[in-house]
Parts: sequence; structure tokens; C-alpha cells
Amino acid sequence: MKSNNPVFNRSPEFNGQANAYGNQTYAGNGQAHSGYGQTPTMTDPSQWSVAQGGQGGNGPAGYAQPGQVDQGRMTIDSVVQKTGLSLGVVIVTALATWILTPEISDGANLGPLMAAVGIGSLGAFALSMVNSFKRVISPALVLAFCALEGVALGGLSKFFDAQFQGNVVSGAVIGTFAAFAGTLAAYKFFNIKVSAKFQMFVIAAVFGMVGLSVMELVLGMFGAEIGLFGVSGLGMVTAFAGLILGVFMLIMDFDFVEKGIRAGLPERESWRAAFAMTVSLVWIYTNLLRILAFFSQD
Repeated sequence: MKSNNPVFNRSPEFNGQANAYGNQTYAGNGQAHSGYGQTPTMTDPSQWSVAQGGQGGNGPAGYAQPGQVDQGRMTIDSVVQKTGLSLGVVIVTALATWILTPEISDGANLGPLMAAVGIGSLGAFALSMVNSFKRVISPALVLAFCALEGVALGGLSKFFDAQFQGNVVSGAVIGTFAAFAGTLAAYKFFNIKVSAKFQMFVIAAVFGMVGLSVMELVLGMFGAEIGLFGVSGLGMVTAFAGLILGVFMLIMDFDFVEKGIRAGLPERESWRAAFAMTVSLVWIYTNLLRILAFFSQD
């Protein structure tokens, strides 16, 4: 189950480096083999005990050596719980940032708001890279990412709410969850299969979009920004492209969760899935925010 997704490809379980029970998988018949010095497979059913994702097993699938500790497997419930907690942290910190920053009046009091957006964005970006390439997922770092992302989104949402009158923020929030529900329904109803080419395309597009945003940031420091990520005609091109890309990212997230549960991955991998879906939903929200702001202009 080799992945091109940088969020998942640091996990041995997601990449076929180990099967669901921790045994190395070799080419050929795909069976797990004991290495030199390991205890041979036990055939006496009385010696079998329940195994977990990521634990070694000497019995048939689903059983482990005696004395091994049950660490739990990733399930739909565990993924929903971790994702709900992650999104909850984003929402709470976003609301706190909105409430604690000064009100905007005629362009005044923008300093604290822009500071929150800048610090939150840079911190969230740094932690997103750490979480994406970290081999063993860290719940603390995932929640820290969510907190910083919430700070950035709270400041950005408050700025858009003051700049563009109307229900821009509430519309973007509703649209984000509608996109999530619609994508999940389409994934299950149409039985969408994610191919390697699709994965490569999405990941290349994501890195391309990140590269464009970095270029725009550098140009903006010299007063020569192009407007790729603004609320303008050109900005709408990247906004709609980003929205579609966010939906594709969600499809990949659903695919990896489904495969991970089927493979019996350790319960801790639920945090990796939660992190990935939080990134996708934030991506969709920010692009929807720009699209709605564009159409709410006089």
C-alpha cells in the first residue's frame, strides 16, 4: 500500500513496509516471514492471543504472541474522535483569536490581527511540515498545529468579515462542511478508487500551489505581488483550483483511512488521518472564503 501522500508516506504501515501485525512483507507470495532468531510460528491454538495493528503475531491473522499488550487498532470511531478533537481545537482557538483581537474600524487596529495571522500561519506551516514527514505521529504536535491554524484562521476570518460585508465567514464554514459531506457521500456512493497517478497528480498540484504562495509572499515583500491569492479575477483562478484540489485531498484522505482500517493499523494512526483531514478542510475553507468574498463585492 505504497503512498505518495507526504502525510501518510512516513508511516511504515501505510507503505507496506510492515503488515498489519508488524511483520516485514517480502516480494513473492506476499507472506510475512520470521527473521533469523525469531520464535517460529506457533500452531497450537491454545497459545494464541489477540493481536493489534503494529504488533507481531504467531497465530493466524488477528492473533499475537502471549504477553503482548493490546494497543488497539484504528477504527472509524477512533478517526472520527481524533478528527473531531482536532477540528474542535481549530474552532476554539479561532473564536478566541476573533474575540481577543481589537475590532477593526476604518482600517485601524490591523496590527494585532495581522500579527495573529502571520504568527499562526508560519507556525502552522512549520508544524504541518513536521507532522507530514514525521515517521511516528505525535498527537501533541497535531494539536499544536491545530491551535496555531486556529489562530491564523480566526484572524483571517475576522479581517474578511470586516472587509467584505455579508455572511462571508458563515457561508465559508457551512460550505466547508457541505463539501466534506458531499465528498464523503460521492466517495462511498460511486465507490471511487484512488490510483497512483491520481495521487501523484494531487501531490504535485499541492506542492505547486505551495510554491506559488511562497513566490507571491516573496514578491509581496518587495511590493511586486501578482495577486494570485487575493480577492480578484486572477485570484479566483487559484481559489477555484484550490477548492477542487481540496476535494481531491479529501478523497485521498478517505481512501487512506479505509485502507488503514482494513489493514488493522495501530490506533495512533488515527491522529495521522485526523491531521490530514484537518489540513484538507482548512484548505477548502480558505479558498471558499476568497470565493465568497469576491462575489460579495459591490
